[in-house]
Amino acid sequence: MVLVCTFAVFYLKPNIMKKIITVFALLLMTSIHAQNFKGRAIYKTHRKSSFELDSTTFAANPGIQEQMEAQMRKIFQKTFTLDFTKLESIYKEDQELDAPKGPSSNGSVMVMMMGGNGSSDILYKNISENRMANKKELMGKVFLIKDNLVAYDWKLTGETKNIGNYTCYKAVHEREEESIEINMIDGEVKEEKVTKKTTLVAWYTPDVPISNGPSNYGGLPGLILEVNDGDLTIVCSEIILNPKEINKINEPAKGKIVTRQKFGKISIEKTKEMMDRYRTRDGNGMKIKMGG
Repeated sequence: MVLVCTFAVFYLKPNIMKKIITVFALLLMTSIHAQNFKGRAIYKTHRKSSFELDSTTFAANPGIQEQMEAQMRKIFQKTFTLDFTKLESIYKEDQELDAPKGPSSNGSVMVMMMGGNGSSDILYKNISENRMANKKELMGKVFLIKDNLVAYDWKLTGETKNIGNYTCYKAVHEREEESIEINMIDGEVKEEKVTKKTTLVAWYTPDVPISNGPSNYGGLPGLILEVNDGDLTIVCSEIILNPKEINKINEPAKGKIVTRQKFGKISIEKTKEMMDRYRTRDGNGMKIKMGG
């Protein structure tokens, strides 16, 4: 028996071979660039807030509402840094603003934040594995929220605008959500469920090709540079791509592990405790309404 092996030999002209090698080199460089792609985005946040004081509290302290609103504006004007790669990110507050000072003897008031000033909170997102880990402090206790990334049903509108040097595209997410307002009226802490429809607007740029954004926002074909979500506004003020130095992206590991839903329930209970603790001596309190 004679075994015959046939080989197909292709001859490529030198110029064609050169083009093929060039294409492979470009693909290899693109792959390496994608693996090493990293950046940093700086975000400024602002949240509207309002206070409704009962008549007794207002009469006893006529300037208290202005003081509280001024402190709340300062608390909610923050700067955050998002350090990111293609697959992971860390989002945390820059410790630039001073914490509100305590009450003085002249009758001024201090707004008590049950979670501290939030400067130690860290949000880690893993895009490839669709999960997040959020370390948060709540009244002296550290929690680690582990859950899936928040899913958004984005609708791309095609509308564009410039944010800095980047062309951004508008995306809209409409939702109906239930929130809980906790009020203190005549010394009693009362809980009220409120259902409302909200429209979330995000502006993203494909020029930074990562499906990420500030806080829990993401899921678009480009980095989100601006968010308008009810009373919350987040705007990117600076982007640095492939910087020489970047904070190492490490997933937080400390804290009591809870789900996002469980942490929400704990927050409500802690809010009730805080309001009950700081009620006025004569039994009257205040009605605090957050978010407009």
